[in-house]
Amino acid sequence: MDRIYESVIYKNLLQYPQMFFLVGPRQVGKTTIAKKIQTKFQKSVYLNFDSVKDRQLILSGQSFIEDIFPLNILTDSQPLVIFDEIHKHKDWKNYIKGFYDLYRNHYKIIVTGSTRLDVFQSGGDSLMGRYFQYNIHPFSVSELISAENSVFLKDPSELSSEKFDKLFKYGGFPDPYNNTSDQYYNMWQSTRFKQLIHEEIRSIANIQEIYLLEVLSEILKSRAGQLLNSSNLAKQVGVTSQTVSRWTSILDRFYYCFMVRPWSKNVTRSLTKDPKIYLWDWSLIEDEGQKVENFIASHLLKFVNFYSDIGLGRFDFFYLRDIDKKEVDFLIVRDNKPFMIIESKSSETKLSKSIEHFRAQLQPSFSLQTVFNENFVSKSCFSGEIPLIVPAKTLLSQLI
Repeated sequence: MDRIYESVIYKNLLQYPQMFFLVGPRQVGKTTIAKKIQTKFQKSVYLNFDSVKDRQLILSGQSFIEDIFPLNILTDSQPLVIFDEIHKHKDWKNYIKGFYDLYRNHYKIIVTGSTRLDVFQSGGDSLMGRYFQYNIHPFSVSELISAENSVFLKDPSELSSEKFDKLFKYGGFPDPYNNTSDQYYNMWQSTRFKQLIHEEIRSIANIQEIYLLEVLSEILKSRAGQLLNSSNLAKQVGVTSQTVSRWTSILDRFYYCFMVRPWSKNVTRSLTKDPKIYLWDWSLIEDEGQKVENFIASHLLKFVNFYSDIGLGRFDFFYLRDIDKKEVDFLIVRDNKPFMIIESKSSETKLSKSIEHFRAQLQPSFSLQTVFNENFVSKSCFSGEIPLIVPAKTLLSQLI
């Protein structure tokens, strides 16, 4: 199926001279997206650093590309060069910088990675100004309805109950979503976890007590939507709190989990300490309420990342909590101003008092309580200024 990223990345590749970095979790579809964009170019080459043949070519030096696409041959358009998993090159940043500086006027460049491509940077960012980054996410409700991405806050459109339930159960990664059987899902998850921990993280992050990192990752499955308390986790895992902080940062960088931090600006008596933690793959979560909240959080993160990536504004993602224990699950900020408050509920249809409390202080454009088990409604969640209780099926269909 088409992804929301393909058309916008292809359009921008033709329009702008920068490289395009596609980053996201293992098996989220980065390579598939890059290869579908590749089909739109008359001339292109795909190089995977995991391939011995391709790796030898890359390590021979940047000028290898001139043997594939000679510079002295006049062409109608620039060829596309795709570097897949290049972050595994120990000096990937300088290599890509050199390649871009040499050939920016001759080739279009896509770089993919299953870790955040700033993991190994130190000192100044020598890639500054040379790339645009796109965060690739799993399937979402809106994307399963349509890959259209030109409308901000879409009109509501219903996803079938079968597809919605499948997305919630198996997650949004393409393979388990498209091969919906419990047996396939279990095999895929086991293999993916081993590859992530033992191949990716162990080889690159140089963690010796890898079995304890596995313990931490299992514990985090039961902590989705909760505050990240490094001291408590340290006691459970049997390491120091500093080690837990370092390891959760690594798991975040390798797209196992993500953090949502508290917003304090213009909030009276706010708490500004611990982040809340969520998983990129909500299907791993057993508790129904936590899974619902993580499902909503994942969709909101995708919304925030996508519209930031395409330049529609500076979007960010927080939660709200004060010392009186008033709390709202999520706050989306646009250009450093509160844009949308969202409280996540499984079935509660009475408006949370905390929404009104924080709405009075922050004056966001929209204040919503989304209810997971409510049926789809064809009216927009963004049609009025008053706080609304809305079905999750409706809200998520209007995002991205």
